[in-house]
Order: sequence, then C-alpha cells, then structure tokens
Amino acid sequence: MSLRDFKLLTFDVVGTLIDFEKGVLDYFRAVSGKSAAEVSDDAIFASYKTGRDRNYSRSSEVMRHVYSHVAAELGFPNETQHAEGFQTAVLQWPAFADSADALQRLRRRFRLVAMTNADRVALSCYAQTLSDPFDDTVCCDDTGVAKPDPSFFAFNRGRQSAFGYKFRDILHVAQSQYHDIGIARQLGYTVCWIERRQGQDGYGGTPAPQTFTKPDYHFATLAQLADAVDEAFDGPAVRAA
Repeated sequence: MSLRDFKLLTFDVVGTLIDFEKGVLDYFRAVSGKSAAEVSDDAIFASYKTGRDRNYSRSSEVMRHVYSHVAAELGFPNETQHAEGFQTAVLQWPAFADSADALQRLRRRFRLVAMTNADRVALSCYAQTLSDPFDDTVCCDDTGVAKPDPSFFAFNRGRQSAFGYKFRDILHVAQSQYHDIGIARQLGYTVCWIERRQGQDGYGGTPAPQTFTKPDYHFATLAQLADAVDEAFDGPAVRAA
C-alpha cells in the first residue's frame, strides 16, 4: 500500500506531537533541583506512571494529584503551589520541534484527526500549541473511555464514516505501542509508528506493551513521515528541488 492511498490521518497527540516527557522532567527537575545523577529519568517516569494510573481521569483536573504522588514518593517539594504549578505546566507542555510544520505539510494531502486520551480542555491547549492543524478531534470526553480501549477507536471510526471516510482510507499515526500501535493493528488499522524515543532504552513515560507490534510504516520523527508523503505524491526529483 502506498501513502498516496490514504485520505485521513488519525493522530495520537500526547507523546507523538506533544513532548510530555520533556514537560514532566523539566518541571520536576526545576522544582526539586535534582539532577539526573541524583534521581534518574526512569525513576521519575516510573513514579509518574504509577501516579497517573491512580489518578486516571481528566488531565486538566487531576495532574496536581499526580504531582503529589511523585513528590511524596521521591522526596520532592510537596506544597500546594508545586502541585498547582504542575497542573498548569501540563497544559503548556511543548510540541516536538517538527510537529507543527510537519502537520501543516500533511494537511495539504489529508484530513487530520486528533485521537487523544487528553480531555477537551487539555486538547484545546495542545491544538493551539500545534497551530490548530486538526480538521476534527476526538478525546476522552467524547468517547467516555481511553485508549487502548477498542471502543475509543470504534467511536472515531464511526464518526469519520459519517463524513464519508472508509476504514481503508485511514492511517493511524502514533508513538505509543501500548496505547495505539498494538490495539490499532489488532483492530485492522494500517499504522505508522513515530518512534520518538529512538536510540533510548525503555518506554519512558509510556507504559510498556505486553508485546511489540511491527508497524506498517516506521519513522523516528513526524518530519520523516511528511518527507515520505511528499516523495510518494511528488517523486524524489520534485522533493529535492
């Protein structure tokens, strides 16, 4: 199958387009003053994931509790202002350097749809950070469930069919093997893995999957996907020019 065959790209947002790992580490290191030699990235991520599992509700509301969990577990400052500061910082997590430009390039060819476990408030913040690239958005507030629940994917598939898009028109683009790539592949989606942690050990701030899923397409960055799309549509000679 060629990239030219798709009409719609569905995107995971947090972790694929938004660099939440940088956001998490930057905040905890700034508040605690602890270097990686004192408290490793993996230790922060492990505690963060446990805290998120225990407070898995709307990200615009519960991340203050996630902070308090991590702070208590790792001995970081744990006053109200620190937890509230993290809640605010979550809504300001940065985009990956290539995200906004690559999305604008891809939007020339495809309908772009966000599929995110973030809630509507958080998604609105992230969409603004990304220069509002989406033609449609689906979040946990709409579906009532979170990925990797198959119902999330079924909800969006039905929603896009109402706009005339068929299952074969969709390419799902994501970083998380756990939340997206594995389940989407099981459900019959064609999938594109953006391996944001290429060259790094482990899965960072994302839960590890039970099994690794080989994707249909695999790139280290979103810019590489946009390059491949340009080449598929225009050919290498035009792209090089």
